[in-house]
Amino acid sequence: MKRDFSAVKLCVLVSSVVAERPPWRLAAEAVAGGADCIQLREKNITDRRLLETARACRDACGEAIFIVNDRPDIAVLSEADGVHVGQDDLQVDQVRRIVGDELLIGVSVSRVEQVAKAERAGADYLGAGCIFPTATKSVAVMGLEFLREAGLAANGPVLAIGGINVENASQAVSAGASGVAVSSAVIAARDVRDAARLIRAAVVRALRSK
Repeated sequence: MKRDFSAVKLCVLVSSVVAERPPWRLAAEAVAGGADCIQLREKNITDRRLLETARACRDACGEAIFIVNDRPDIAVLSEADGVHVGQDDLQVDQVRRIVGDELLIGVSVSRVEQVAKAERAGADYLGAGCIFPTATKSVAVMGLEFLREAGLAANGPVLAIGGINVENASQAVSAGASGVAVSSAVIAARDVRDAARLIRAAVVRALRSK
C-alpha cells in the first residue's frame, strides 16, 4: 500500500559524501530525532553498493518513509517507499511503469509551471527549491516568493529544499511548504539526532501558527 506523504514534516537527505559517515547510521539518528522521511542520495558508487546501502537505510528507517533518489530500480529492489526524480531524470509516467502503483514518486520543481505538470503526470509530492543558498548543490536560488507560488499552485504536499536549517525552516513553512527537506544542517551536525529534533520542532511550530 502506498504510504501517506501528506504528514511528512521533516525529510532528511542522507549522503556519505556530505557527512563522511555511513548513510544508514545517519538515517537511524535522524529518525530518532523526529525525521519522518529519509531520502538516500548517493552518487559515484557501484549499483551493487548502492543497493546494499539502500537496504541498510530501509532497515534503519523503521516506520519512517524511505525514498531513493534518482533510481526507481534501486527503490524497487530495496523495498523503499518511493523514489524522487529531478527534471532531467525519467519522467513520472516512465518511473511509474518501473515502480508500479504502490510506491511514492516525488519530483523536484524549480519553476511554477513545473508544479501542475508534475502533478498531472502523477507525482505524489514535490520538492521545491532551491529556496536558500546551499553548498550541497550548485543550483540557482529561487527564494521564498517561488515557494509561495508553488504552494498555491500545488494540490499535494510541497517540501521546501535547499539551504534549510533551524533558523529558516519556519520561514519556508510560513511561505507555503508543508514540510522541509534538509541535508547538511542535520547530517553534518555534531549531534544528528538533536539537529533533526530542533528543525522538526521549528516546522511544527510554524505549521501550528499558520
